[in-house]
Amino acid sequence: MTPTELLDFLAARGGQEYRVTALLHAGKGRKATVRELGEYRLTTRGEAVQACGPSGQTRQLSRGEFLSVFGSYRFAPPLATGLMTDLGPLFAGSEQAAADGAEIRTTSTPG
Repeated sequence: MTPTELLDFLAARGGQEYRVTALLHAGKGRKATVRELGEYRLTTRGEAVQACGPSGQTRQLSRGEFLSVFGSYRFAPPLATGLMTDLGPLFAGSEQAAADGAEIRTTSTPG
């Protein structure tokens, strides 16, 4: 998966964290190799990409910064970690509905 494809994939699933392995392709033909560069945990939050690298350091990158850093890499298929780092996408439109006068109800089930 290319960096642009990965960004599009993440943007469609904003707030959900994915684990990907960065790959570096080198050489051509029979001498071609693929080297794993490490595992990254990525989430999109609005226009920013939150990236946590193999060292454990987390950074906020714009789309352009992400492409600048990871532009020469390819990525293994993303795997969902099950973490939601931003619940905003789940409630998109709720604020607008409230502003338009709609009643928003929450219910709970006895448990």
